[in-house]
Order: sequence, then structure tokens, then C-alpha cells
Amino acid sequence: MSSLEISSSCFSRGTKLPSSPPLAEGSAVEPLECVRGGNEVEEKPKDIIKFTAEKLSVGEVSQLVTSPLCGAVSLFVGTTRNNFEGKKVISLEYEAYIPMAENEVRRICSDVRQRWPVKHVAVFHRLGLVPVSEASVVIAVSSAHRAASLEAVSYAIDALKARVPIWKKEMYEESPSSWKRNKECFWATASD
Repeated sequence: MSSLEISSSCFSRGTKLPSSPPLAEGSAVEPLECVRGGNEVEEKPKDIIKFTAEKLSVGEVSQLVTSPLCGAVSLFVGTTRNNFEGKKVISLEYEAYIPMAENEVRRICSDVRQRWPVKHVAVFHRLGLVPVSEASVVIAVSSAHRAASLEAVSYAIDALKARVPIWKKEMYEESPSSWKRNKECFWATASD
């Protein structure tokens, strides 16, 4: 996988973004592409998807969807909390079936675009161990106005939890670890 490349016409010459290729094979981070149209810069809408064992950078994800054409960037950041049902949580561990997860996230991005007038959508999810207070998922959406991006980011996290094959194990300080059933996923049954 090549490192992140950004057309110099999109940003000032001094702007540099960190480039960290995904660790999970098959993951993709697509660069933003800009084309000149008359006196204006027209940006091609992008869906940026990444599954990685690397620590997630909220600033990097936000920057990837920022556009001079948009007045709003909305973010959802899901972090590891330190407790669950009276047990002290020390970390979470995530696993995913990457090809299927990426395809489903692409479908979610498509659904977002059909429902709201958004410019860029980024969905980054961490795999492996995620310590307390660190981000497990970052979703960012840019749009001309705040209502579209706020609604889209809310829809995207709900759809991700319901449809994407990602599994979570909670690691406790004094108890055995436990794989958590996602009550929101479509394959969960009421009798479980």
C-alpha cells in the first residue's frame, strides 16, 4: 500500500499530513483529489476507510475530511472506558474480517451519500488492543452545513455497530476477559 499522497493544489505548500499506511492487509486510505474548475477548486468527494492496529489520530481523520467548500466537520470518537457492570476494564481488543468489514463500511458511506449532501466521509477503526481512554473508532463527515454532517455521523456509527463484522473483547483487571455481544448487530437474536 502506498503512503498517503495529497495533491499540492488542495493545500498550501506548508501543509503536511502524517502518512501511516494501514497495517491490516487490504485496508485503504484514499487521498483527496482536487481539480480546478474555472476560478474555483472542485473537490471530488471521498470515502476514506482504514482498519489499523496503530493508535488513531482524531486530528488526522478530521483533517482528511476538511474542505474549503464545507462549513462543518462532525466527528464521532468512540473510546475505551474504564468500567463495565462494576468491573474495572483495562483495555479492549478488536478483531475484524477486513474484506467484509471494508465492503460494509463502503455501503454505509454510500447510504450516507444517498441521505445527506456530504462532501467527505472517513471511517477509521482500530484493531488489536486499545487501552482505556484511547480511540477505537473515529468517524468524520464534512458538509456545507452542520445538520447534514451531524445526522450523517450519527447514522454512520449506528450502522457500523449494527452491520460491520467487528468483534470486541473486554479485558478486566481482576476477572477473565469477555467477548462482548453487540446488541445492535443485525445477526444478534433476542434469545441470546
